[in-house]
Amino acid sequence: MPHYLKVLMKTKQFLLILIFCLSLGLVNCWPSSPPPSVTDPTTTQPITIWWTRGFYPAEDEALSRVVRQWERQINHPVELTFYDDDENLQRVLNALDEGNPPDIAYNRRTEFAVNPRVAWEGKVPDLSDVIQPVENLYTESAVKSAYLPNKTTGERSYYAVPLQQQTVHLHYWRDLLEEAGFTPEDIPENWDKFWAFWQQAQDNLRAKGYEDIYGVGLTVSPVSNDTFYEFEHFLEAYDVSLLDSEGNPRVNDPPLRESLVRLIDWIVGFYRQGYIHPDAVNWGVPDNNIAFLNRQLLMVFNPTLSIPGSQQTDPEVAQNIVTHPLPNEPDGEPAKTLISVKQVLTFTESPHPEAAKDFLRFLSTPENLSLYLQDSGGRYFPVMKPLLEEPFWSESTNPHIAVAAEQFKEVRPLEYITSPPYSQIFAENLWGKALRRVTVDRVSATVAVEETLARIEEIFAEWGDS
Repeated sequence: MPHYLKVLMKTKQFLLILIFCLSLGLVNCWPSSPPPSVTDPTTTQPITIWWTRGFYPAEDEALSRVVRQWERQINHPVELTFYDDDENLQRVLNALDEGNPPDIAYNRRTEFAVNPRVAWEGKVPDLSDVIQPVENLYTESAVKSAYLPNKTTGERSYYAVPLQQQTVHLHYWRDLLEEAGFTPEDIPENWDKFWAFWQQAQDNLRAKGYEDIYGVGLTVSPVSNDTFYEFEHFLEAYDVSLLDSEGNPRVNDPPLRESLVRLIDWIVGFYRQGYIHPDAVNWGVPDNNIAFLNRQLLMVFNPTLSIPGSQQTDPEVAQNIVTHPLPNEPDGEPAKTLISVKQVLTFTESPHPEAAKDFLRFLSTPENLSLYLQDSGGRYFPVMKPLLEEPFWSESTNPHIAVAAEQFKEVRPLEYITSPPYSQIFAENLWGKALRRVTVDRVSATVAVEETLARIEEIFAEWGDS
């Protein structure tokens, strides 16, 4: 490639990443005026909402519009603050320990890192009066995700409000695929041929002077959510189930151990052969996005549509990114869509319990959810059945949303939705830790699997009969 073209491309890449990263730095906060019936009329203490900052400005702006509208409706001060994902999660956990949580909290890891445990411990209020009026509108997976056990009452109930859902998507660069000598029609549906294809594409690009390009955009880090979403997808593809028919972990089942060892060795093989980015063992949540937008990855797996969504203001770039269907599973069956449901919480010790419930009712009306999700650029998909039928999703002219809409037509919930102890596997990112043990610590996959299954056995014992 001529030097001047490299310079132009690097300048363009820098601007793309700068825009993406600046969008992570937005904070919104505002107050307002006197109190209503859902709040204590003797105080103007603001209602507090802690929200994870979006990957691009449209997400934060969409939520801000909803909150401003509700603030005007209740005529009481509302303080909305956006935090980075890690900081937000830590603040929520610290506040729970100290007994002073916010009124409302949303984090991208709430559904597995917070809610199953705090619902089990009785630290979140029963939200049946919020959910039941709209229960029939939600998808089955959304309902299941919020219907959790409480060891104090000995029963299940609704302890969260479903907000949106996600699954794993595949993106690649159109022009880089062409530079590698291929067309989109060349991408195989067969599982083994699919992965070999991206290896060959990397080899072809390297032969043309693209020294810093990687063909298999997987994350193998213990600190990124992407790792376990991808790993769970691979477990499903290979028909590997950690749980038996009664929901108990198969930790002493030799066939399960062998399957996990083979899967870890398969993933690590891409890394050791140089097809996975060397920094992927340390990537945080946004880093695979950044590496892809920096054109260090030809192809990437990502559990939301945040990558094309972040480039909506640059149609040229957005059209150069392709969202492609996932390959068939190894047995030839079509890929199954595993979904995670994002949730919004309030807490038993929140200072404005009635106002918190009122906000959750307001947010969970179909009209407000629809506006929020569409204004967010379609990064996540709706959890209400009527919303999934709206033309924005079902008849989208956006090629990324159109491909994703096909994925969401038939879904299966991730295991943590039906098995609360499984959520701790996600919260501790045990699959990412196992991969790191092999890639970085250089232990065998057998040792990593034995360590992981031992911890899983402890987790289920800690939860008892949940």
